[in-house]
Amino acid sequence: LEISSLSENDILVLRLDLTDRSSHEAATNSVLKHFGKIDVLINNGGRSQRSLFVDTNLDVYSAIIELNYLGTISLTKYVLDHMVQRKKGKIVTVSSVMGIMGAPLATGYCASKHALQGFFNSLRTELTDYPEISIIQICPGPVQSQIIQNVFTENLAKSIENSGDQSHKMPTDRCARLTLVSVANDVKEAWISDHPYLAVCYLWQYAPTWAWWLMNRMGKRRIQNFKSGIVSVPLSP
Repeated sequence: LEISSLSENDILVLRLDLTDRSSHEAATNSVLKHFGKIDVLINNGGRSQRSLFVDTNLDVYSAIIELNYLGTISLTKYVLDHMVQRKKGKIVTVSSVMGIMGAPLATGYCASKHALQGFFNSLRTELTDYPEISIIQICPGPVQSQIIQNVFTENLAKSIENSGDQSHKMPTDRCARLTLVSVANDVKEAWISDHPYLAVCYLWQYAPTWAWWLMNRMGKRRIQNFKSGIVSVPLSP
């Protein structure tokens, strides 16, 4: 549809709190009441992290899992019930390259994304009787966004002071376009990133020993920059 052809009845905007799991069923029912069906669910809610594990309170990890993981699978559960009845639909989850590899200063974030990868890879195997229900995982690398301004830090009450330079990151519109191409073609897992981040993904997947060596070198510099007040820098050894 062209945007100009949409009417008010074609658009419904609902406020949703992923951490308020008791509200997810009602939100799903509101969408079904308005449109009669749900064709695509895009799970795109979450927060990143910038803190060392040794300095971070455990309640930060609880909050990350509650939002990034449990909130996502809660909403998925109610939408999937509808898709199973229709025997059709797409569930798209924005994971991260951090769901594939590990990185310093993001232990909780990486853990939540690894959890999503494991969950949806397993869920896909439970839906073999529903070939028209697609489980699609999008794994972006660094993308220009507000994610840095809203990261978890070592405690829940603290926000980050310096969001750093984002010029080296992939433009938002390119990431969105590649995501839509992946969804349209039912790509099970899409790594959406520029080099050198994408190259590190392949290294982590196919040559993990080399990846660990490289990440240790890059991680040391990344931690030094973080302690110096530099939050976001291009990936380099």
